[in-house]
Amino acid sequence: MNPALQEELRKLRRSLQGFLEAEKGFGVEAVMGKGVGREKNVMHSVVSLDRNLEPLRQEVSVCIKCPLHQGRRQTVFGEGSPSAKLMFVGEAPGSEEDQQGRPFVGQAGKLLTKIIEAIGLKREDVYIANIIKCRPPGNRAPLPEEIHSCEPYLVRQIEFIRPRLICALGKYAAMVLVRKEESISLLRGNFYDYQGIPVMPTFHPAYLLRNPSAKRLVWEDMKKLKTTLEKLETSP
Repeated sequence: MNPALQEELRKLRRSLQGFLEAEKGFGVEAVMGKGVGREKNVMHSVVSLDRNLEPLRQEVSVCIKCPLHQGRRQTVFGEGSPSAKLMFVGEAPGSEEDQQGRPFVGQAGKLLTKIIEAIGLKREDVYIANIIKCRPPGNRAPLPEEIHSCEPYLVRQIEFIRPRLICALGKYAAMVLVRKEESISLLRGNFYDYQGIPVMPTFHPAYLLRNPSAKRLVWEDMKKLKTTLEKLETSP
């Protein structure tokens, strides 16, 4: 297929998804009217995926599997397109995320948004989640038992969304998805396999706020990520 036509189709799908999500926000459960077969299938697929994720979201919201539930304001499930081709996975919610119930909304989140936009996407085009759905006290690192309790939720999110690529943000996301003990400095910039999905670890945006010189390395990682995603989208 002509590359220009493929790009137009991708833009159309994103527009349809955005329209459908807006309609659902007003309580509209279905879109009526005529439509081209493939685009209608895309819309129905989005609805189906979103409905599949909602029971899991509700399950997470009342989770008491580990002690973190005792200090949370609310769980932070994840957000973005349920049919995203690219998924970002971070570590755990911080204070602002705990207050708003949304992932990556603090300063690190603003930087992540800029990173996403730098590769030609928007936050609503991707899916963003964390390994841990509740904020650890004082923003400390998650404990092994907390990761063990919460990881099944992330596994199910990935199974529902089935992204073409995953970007693991920081040490703990990389440990869970890549199953390697090496430092993030050694893992970053390379692709690994997670259930048939390529995963690229890179530095967490919070690390970049403390170490701005590392932004150059993350940009190199994002260029690789973008090139690989484009190849996957044009492959059969």
